[in-house]
Amino acid sequence: MSDRNFQRTLKEKIKSWLFQGKVIILYGPRQVGKTTLANELINEYEGSLYMNCERQPVWELLSSGNLERIRQYLGQAKLVVFDEAQKIPHIGELLKLLIDTYPDIQYVATGSSSFDLTNILSEPLTGRNVKFIMYPISLIELKQHYDPIQQDEMIDNMLLYGSYPDIINRSQEQKEKLLDELTSDYLFKDVLRFENMRRSDILINLLKAIALQAGHEVSLRELSNLLKVSVETVQRYISLLEKSFVLFSLSSFSRNLRNEIAKGKKYFFYDLGIRNSLLQNFIPLSGRNDAGQLWENFCLIERIKYHQTMGTRVNMYFWRTYQQQEIDLIEEHSGKLYAFEFKLNPKHKDKIPATFKKNYPDSEFQIIHRQNYRQFLL
Repeated sequence: MSDRNFQRTLKEKIKSWLFQGKVIILYGPRQVGKTTLANELINEYEGSLYMNCERQPVWELLSSGNLERIRQYLGQAKLVVFDEAQKIPHIGELLKLLIDTYPDIQYVATGSSSFDLTNILSEPLTGRNVKFIMYPISLIELKQHYDPIQQDEMIDNMLLYGSYPDIINRSQEQKEKLLDELTSDYLFKDVLRFENMRRSDILINLLKAIALQAGHEVSLRELSNLLKVSVETVQRYISLLEKSFVLFSLSSFSRNLRNEIAKGKKYFFYDLGIRNSLLQNFIPLSGRNDAGQLWENFCLIERIKYHQTMGTRVNMYFWRTYQQQEIDLIEEHSGKLYAFEFKLNPKHKDKIPATFKKNYPDSEFQIIHRQNYRQFLL
């Protein structure tokens, strides 16, 4: 396939906030398209300036904190992008000074790790910023280039190789090579360098263990025993993996009924290509014993992208009882519960668990499979 320029749905949301007196913060995983989107904004607004904070001259200028020198460098720019802004010490304080002193300029800061940006930007810029998360390509964004039949055919590829912009249209060999490199960047450049973490073996083994348990509750104690480290160490690594957009979690839903599990957590991957690269497993779905787990993870992350695109605010959980009754996803919004089960096989005829139906009689239930996913994710 030829390369395609995917129009990101986040672009229009960001544009609606430009020149509203707020610093725009755009963060997300590496290679997800943040710089491309930033450059598109620059090209659309005359008198814009792009500053790569990883370049030494830019780093030295911004790190100096010399507002007069910085203002001279900005010149007549009306929109300024600080790409990889987390590289600059005290960037939050600097952006606060800039927006307070020169409020007519629109500042956009991008970064690849949420804990970088949120920790150093949120407090100084309280009330002065709007945050956006950029994810890998969504099914909604694929609609620009592919008809429904083509989209159906692409699902298997997305379950195996994920949906990073530079990977979608590559050959199988190129996909696997790029995913290996991207996984290495994730683990060693964005996570291990924080808190002086030097045990790459723990991080990799932790992620492999979680990858094998996707869709199941994760026991921190079991992971601690497996990796021979403390529970606190496991918690710290998982927290960093969530904040650096490798993993996301669902908490258990409970209204404190006696048989409901109230404090469980499940972990999933933001991109399945990363997950499968960690396991070095790109076997086709027909030969896998984890195809159901891949489908569940896929539906969940695409649902998160869907809600972002639609601007809907929902609380997302899973539900389980001590008697092993379970529902993959519970969405809570507008005072109502919506329950979903994810089954790859359209012939699967699951029913809503009797305990859930009894205790939440006004809830709705639906199975999401290969033949009806469009109404759920598109």
